[in-house]
Amino acid sequence: MGNSINTVLETGTGEYEEKRSRFLSWIFQVNNEEQAQAYLADLKKQYYDARHHCYAYMIDYELGLQKFSDDGEPSGTAGLPILEVIKKRQLANVQIVVVRYFGGIHLGAPGLVRAYGKAASSAIENTQVVTRRLCYKTYVTSDYPMHGKIRNFLDTNDFPIADIHFTDIVKFELYIENDRADFFNKQITEITGGKSQIDYNQKLFAYFNEKGDFLTVENEYFPS
Repeated sequence: MGNSINTVLETGTGEYEEKRSRFLSWIFQVNNEEQAQAYLADLKKQYYDARHHCYAYMIDYELGLQKFSDDGEPSGTAGLPILEVIKKRQLANVQIVVVRYFGGIHLGAPGLVRAYGKAASSAIENTQVVTRRLCYKTYVTSDYPMHGKIRNFLDTNDFPIADIHFTDIVKFELYIENDRADFFNKQITEITGGKSQIDYNQKLFAYFNEKGDFLTVENEYFPS
């Protein structure tokens, strides 16, 4: 699974209407096919009276695990346009489901492609796209005189700060990507003259917004 992907943190919903047909959409974060099928099954149960339950998902760009379904719509007019929206936004580990209530007027292939694409985009617009990175949970401990130097280094080099604990010492809580760990360690040691302690704990997935600010972490962790 990729060390860094663009995905969504929370479920987003959307809606699009054309010629009395209603298209209801959802976007979920999914990390495997079982999760994707479970979300789809729940929506089919909840919206059992809808004519079509179309979807697409992309799981892990490196593996290229993707799937889509037109669920009775003409071939290539529903699932594929949904998948193209996911690809255009360069998202991974997401599934978009679009449920259609037929309004009695046929839209034709171009109309269906447009409607499913717009419904899929609507779900994305109503959630937050985030970057998920595989990181070390890292603590930097120092005396108060080093606080300013460390903080300036972190801000200048775009190392997001998750938290700062002030007691008799200063303790920074950070999430450092593997390929930046050596640089981080060398620079912190140099600017503090070795008067700081760096502790790398478990690896886990951390989420950051489009500005690079830290948001949250997943519970799952990976042995170093």
